[in-house]
Amino acid sequence: QVQVVESGGGLVQAGGSLRLSCAASGRTFSTYTMGWFRQAPGKEREFVGTISSGGSTYYADSVKGRFTISKDNAKNTVYLQMNNLKSEDTAVYYCAAAPGRVGVLQAYDFTYWGQGTQVTVSS
Repeated sequence: QVQVVESGGGLVQAGGSLRLSCAASGRTFSTYTMGWFRQAPGKEREFVGTISSGGSTYYADSVKGRFTISKDNAKNTVYLQMNNLKSEDTAVYYCAAAPGRVGVLQAYDFTYWGQGTQVTVSS
């Protein structure tokens, strides 16, 4: 069982920045593909981006150039740096882990999910 815990959400003005953190348990964190997803009220869950075990990143077009995913294997933590935030980025952000999985993954490929953290961007 892998525990996934997000933190760092909050209220920020449009154009501002916020960094989310996601801590995942397990001695083999370095082999996980980690993903970020978000869900706005009344909308379906949306893919944000992923980072592979090797550090390769993949982003949704809607956040490309504004969001950056990174990780620190020594801390079992992945980060989502969000810059130039827009009101449409308002959502609950979820972190998910896919131990041992490679390639471009979909939401259903991620086995373990966090509880989510709220990000609200005021215009």
